[in-house]
Amino acid sequence: MSGSLHVSRPSAGVVLIRIDNPPINALGEEIRGRFIAEIEQIGPDLDVRAVVITGTGKAFCAGDDLKAAASRADGERASLGQFGRLLDRIETLRVPVIAAVNGHAVGGGLEVALVCDIRIGSPSTRFIAAGVNVGLMASVYRLPRLIGVARAKSLLLTGLPIDAQTALSWGLLTGLFEPEALEAEALALAARIASRAPLSVEAAKRQAGRALDLTPKEAALAASEELAVLTGSRDHKTALKAFAERSDPVFTRS
Repeated sequence: MSGSLHVSRPSAGVVLIRIDNPPINALGEEIRGRFIAEIEQIGPDLDVRAVVITGTGKAFCAGDDLKAAASRADGERASLGQFGRLLDRIETLRVPVIAAVNGHAVGGGLEVALVCDIRIGSPSTRFIAAGVNVGLMASVYRLPRLIGVARAKSLLLTGLPIDAQTALSWGLLTGLFEPEALEAEALALAARIASRAPLSVEAAKRQAGRALDLTPKEAALAASEELAVLTGSRDHKTALKAFAERSDPVFTRS
């Protein structure tokens, strides 16, 4: 078996997925298949409220296994399709996904980071849009939406890396932590999300994900539809009662 995933539940409502395929945590076809299966199991599991994805060692993820790709006869497009399915599953997952980018995120590894809802890193974090380095193209849709067209082109057209501080200033990362503290910080952030009203978190993720594609009128209508459900939820009533009593609400996703 080439590489593996380690999946655990370090705290209530939180799933940790660790990519383990040294030295660069490439995602070959076998490990991608397991990754898809794990994400598909999380979706309907209502006990899960947040996910953290990270890498083992000094790399986050290097995307496809290029050594394996070089030996494929006619399966390159099928392999890219499988990678696309993995990205779609992560991006549309019911619950928020946090990328703890512990090192290099290269090519498809950058895409994995981009489909997560929140990205945090350490001083050793590096991002490389490596499509032009290997005769392919990737990140051309999500990266411009996140950091702007001009900055995205500076990465997409050169294949050059950017460091963690640049990624932070561009909004690609939202926090920097020392390497030894990164995973704990990601898990603490996930635990915080898991402690919030789940229906509200899921609605906020859905609507924020659509925000750039909607007109103001469409966005207002979508928000109104979500709020019609949320205002009638038991969790909303629980929160109001807890506020009045100056206590901490316990949400049940109902």
